[in-house]
Amino acid sequence: MLLMRILEGGIAELGEYLSAHVLTCLVPAFFIAGAIAALLSSGAVLKYFGPQANKYLAYGVASVSGAILAVCSCTVLPLFAGIYKKGAGLGPAIAFLYSGPAINVLAIVLTARAIGLKMGLARTLGAIFFSLIIGLIMAALFAGEEEKRDRTTNPAMFGGTEDTRPGSQLAIFFGLLIAILLFGTAKIPFWDKVAVLISLVTAVALAVSRWFKEGEFQAWMQETWKYVRMIFPVLLVGVFIAGALKVILPPEWISRFVGGNSLSANLLASLFGALMYFSTLTEVPIVKALTDLSMGQGPALALLLAGPALSLPNMLAIRNIMGTKKTAVYVSLVVVMATLAGMLFGAVA
Repeated sequence: MLLMRILEGGIAELGEYLSAHVLTCLVPAFFIAGAIAALLSSGAVLKYFGPQANKYLAYGVASVSGAILAVCSCTVLPLFAGIYKKGAGLGPAIAFLYSGPAINVLAIVLTARAIGLKMGLARTLGAIFFSLIIGLIMAALFAGEEEKRDRTTNPAMFGGTEDTRPGSQLAIFFGLLIAILLFGTAKIPFWDKVAVLISLVTAVALAVSRWFKEGEFQAWMQETWKYVRMIFPVLLVGVFIAGALKVILPPEWISRFVGGNSLSANLLASLFGALMYFSTLTEVPIVKALTDLSMGQGPALALLLAGPALSLPNMLAIRNIMGTKKTAVYVSLVVVMATLAGMLFGAVA
């Protein structure tokens, strides 16, 4: 019976996912995301998009902002609207709009863990490169219109608050958390792994006791729990759907339409990603399921590069913010670049 096969496929995928990825991959990643939200100031990041900001700095901050803000394609919209309407340049604002959901630290970690290190690295580099190139192209194409736009700036929007903690403390603290993630997923002898992880966790505890101000540890735990509540249930639904897809979709369909590295296969994957809405992280198990069904590596990357940054609701909202023409150009650039990146990756992977 088809329904029973679908349920069995979804449950089997959930079992494999929970046993292989949650403890050693997602748990440390949630703590890292929570620490980013609690200890790094979003206001201090956003202030660098102002019209008086250094352009190189503005594009640089915008291209990696997703790792700090950790937002999805819909959550990024009010932030984008705010900085754009208050005077941020079109180029940095667009770079932020793309990178915000595309460089989510949880998604990058899970991609590398579930699909492969090469895919995780390609997704990271592609997202950063895309945000810069798309922002620069948009700024050049609409330079005339941007000169006429009123650039009155709200100081409160871009002022933010500076981090008073020494940068070395933050670097060591996040380095310890990243080391826990890396050693937790490393293929080393079990007891060696346990010894290293105990040492690293002890070092994190010492850092917290010596460097954290009053209330910061509680804020870290609250932000971590917020990400768990917000993401984990939806992620489990996505994993179940991915398992069901393996049962429902005939492998020959996937092989026929997105199984190779042709232009049509990569374009179809990019368009599918651009139109569909993926809740945070759900694109990873779905793409993993599709690759298990013989989806090509190129189309898989194209979907990962186009999917998180765009969706049909996202496009409609962007149109209301910056108009039909700019929205059409932005969407076209994302789809075209994702397609080309997929073809290049598919050729060398």
